[in-house]
Amino acid sequence: MSSPLNNASVSPLTTTLRAKLTLAPVAGLSAQLRRKGLEGVFIDGVHPLVAGHKFVGTARTLRFVPFREDLFTSHGSGYNAQKRTFDTVKQGEVLVIEARGEKGAATLGDVLAIRAHAQGAAAVVTDGGVRDAEAVAAVGIPVFTAGPHPAVLGRKHVPWDADLTIACGGATVQPGDILVGDADGVIVIPPGIAEEIADAAIVQEEEDGWIARQVAAGHPVEGLFPMNAEWRAKYEADRTAQPDTLRAAP
Repeated sequence: MSSPLNNASVSPLTTTLRAKLTLAPVAGLSAQLRRKGLEGVFIDGVHPLVAGHKFVGTARTLRFVPFREDLFTSHGSGYNAQKRTFDTVKQGEVLVIEARGEKGAATLGDVLAIRAHAQGAAAVVTDGGVRDAEAVAAVGIPVFTAGPHPAVLGRKHVPWDADLTIACGGATVQPGDILVGDADGVIVIPPGIAEEIADAAIVQEEEDGWIARQVAAGHPVEGLFPMNAEWRAKYEADRTAQPDTLRAAP
């Protein structure tokens, strides 16, 4: 039986939840997941090809295995698992690729990025390489990768299977998991607690913004970060008096 924390059969990623997760930074979501005891949720070693890209979506998974000549002959040519998965990725899904952290060959190029974009995919995340990096960046779909590499996947990878639990950048990712990526990296959120995590992260972001403004005004961080009872009372008073200003930049 699937755990309620990672049940991919019923996705809670509603329009409202997507908006909340878009508002919340990955760093803030990370802090809330840690409070829930979840540490193994970071896809390490991946970075956006285009600075400023952020995405929110549900995972669609693809797995590559290490290159072996006979297996590439049987699984790498023709309409293989890689091409089938890019052809069938759905609106709002994040195509997550397990490449074992091997950056010595690409896991996609511009043609497949164009196909994912045309299908409405939210992003592509791979712990392997990307070729045609400038062309992929120009497509417009957020792509988070371990880095560029000019070689095709047949140098290091065999496209093997899709739609199963994988490991990407040291994190376990299941189909239907919620992924959020920004300049700080990519995080995996179990669907069953996504709403709670998003709400808590937004509240914390408002508090942190208010604290930052107090520090910028010259106050020391002692007693303020985190807030003691006196500062908490001041924050709550401001929150009541001027609720629309709390999200303003410091």
